[in-house]
Amino acid sequence: MSEQQKQVAKVAAFIAGGAVIGAGLGLLFAPQTGAETRRTISRYARKAQAQTNRWGRAVKSGMEEVLNRKAEQEKSCEAERPQLVAMMN
Repeated sequence: MSEQQKQVAKVAAFIAGGAVIGAGLGLLFAPQTGAETRRTISRYARKAQAQTNRWGRAVKSGMEEVLNRKAEQEKSCEAERPQLVAMMN
C-alpha cells in the first residue's frame, strides 16, 4: 500500500470514528427519552423499509417491461427474417 493510500485510509477511519462518536453523543444528549428515541427509530426504519420495497417493485416492473419489449422485438425480427433473406438473395 502506498503512502497516499495509507493517508486516505487513515482519514476515512477518523471520519467514520467521528461519525460513530457523534451519533452516540447525539443519542445520549437527545431531548427525548430512550423509549421515544427507539419509537422514532422504529418508525423511520419502517418507512425506509416501505420505501425500499416500493423502489424494488418499481425496478422489478421496469426490468420485466424491458425484457418483454426485447422478447417482442426478437419475435418481430424472426417474423421478418424470411423477407429480409429473400431481399438479400
